[in-house]
Amino acid sequence: MYPVCETNRSGWLQVSPVHQIYWEESGSPTGKPVIFLHGGPGAGAPPVCRSFFNPEIYRIIIIDQRGCGRSTPYACVEDNTTWDLVADIEKVRDMLDIGRWLVFGGSWGSTLALAYAQTHPERVAGLILRGIFLCCQHEIDWLNEAGGASRIYPEQWQQYIAPIAVDKRNRLVRAYHELLFGDDEQQRLQAAKAWEDWESYLVQFEPEPVSNDAYGALAIARIENHYFMNLGWLEGGRAILANIAQIRDIPAVIVQGRYDMCTPMHSAWALYQAWPQADLRIVQGGHAATEGDVAAALVAATDRFASAYHW
Repeated sequence: MYPVCETNRSGWLQVSPVHQIYWEESGSPTGKPVIFLHGGPGAGAPPVCRSFFNPEIYRIIIIDQRGCGRSTPYACVEDNTTWDLVADIEKVRDMLDIGRWLVFGGSWGSTLALAYAQTHPERVAGLILRGIFLCCQHEIDWLNEAGGASRIYPEQWQQYIAPIAVDKRNRLVRAYHELLFGDDEQQRLQAAKAWEDWESYLVQFEPEPVSNDAYGALAIARIENHYFMNLGWLEGGRAILANIAQIRDIPAVIVQGRYDMCTPMHSAWALYQAWPQADLRIVQGGHAATEGDVAAALVAATDRFASAYHW
């Protein structure tokens, strides 16, 4: 990975009557434009996200999606859908006067990158995707219902289900929704912390201690739960796999960790089967973008686009 470069400029863009999103630009002001789409939804984009790109070649654009990171209002799910985020990306592109750009997204960011590319293929010079998540029910069940990842990390699973009444544990996403959007602030914070802790264990290759910041967990817990309850607004004719024809000719690299417990191989393989023109790179790793072979494959992909493609 490249050293984290300094930000050249940054600001907030009013994208709706409710939301302002944070944006920043770093790297070469005249370089090849690339936008980084973070995961979650609701995780925000820390400075390390700049380090996947050679700052002498790339004009690096990073945003915090609605309701998270430095965007305001914090943890807000009003007017916050996949299609609102797709529209926001276009508003940022237009504001920065960029014709076409490379789109880089991991985990939920891969979902958003695909949805954006299928909506605006003429604006996408290429795609680099990691940890494929298609926002399907079986993926959400793997993450947040019994019988999936719970069988890999049973100790941590017990902590995840602890805030939920025993009679509601057969529908955990819905039960968490009641707590995360309820009137009891202490319950909201407790639920947010448990939700984020569980996901943190899955993101890491091996479970390690997690943050004690319950308020900081609110955005990812509330926004993820909101999106999962609505299947990302990606059902039927708007499903990612139903719209592959829109992006079939866009150059793409898919990086997938073989041992990813958060977004398992199945979804990356399903995407590749529908889209064999993409370059699927399976590496010996888990979910985290900054982890060993995963990071190396992502940087190799950005270096390849820098030298092999022009836009």
